[in-house]
Amino acid sequence: MKREALISTLGSCINACNHCADACLGEDNVKMMVDCIRTDRVCAEVCSSLSQVLHTTYTNVNGLIEYCISVCEDCKSTCEQHDHQHCKDCAKACEECIKACKSYLAA
Repeated sequence: MKREALISTLGSCINACNHCADACLGEDNVKMMVDCIRTDRVCAEVCSSLSQVLHTTYTNVNGLIEYCISVCEDCKSTCEQHDHQHCKDCAKACEECIKACKSYLAA
């Protein structure tokens, strides 16, 4: 997988995580959504950091990609605990990001 494709997938995950965190703040029981909001925020930051590094010619990125996979897995797992559409969409975006990261590492 080329860097550009991974960067695009990271962007989609960032957007989904940011949307989910914001939508969680509007839910009736915000206390129930605290873990989701925190995980969304961290996932968006890690994906953003990886995206920024991939925009350079720096090549020692495998550790950051592996960490991104781990955080996306955590975020996906957290979002899957909720029935809200924004959580389902976020979990799906995280799954796509995990696949894209693994594909990039396998190339």
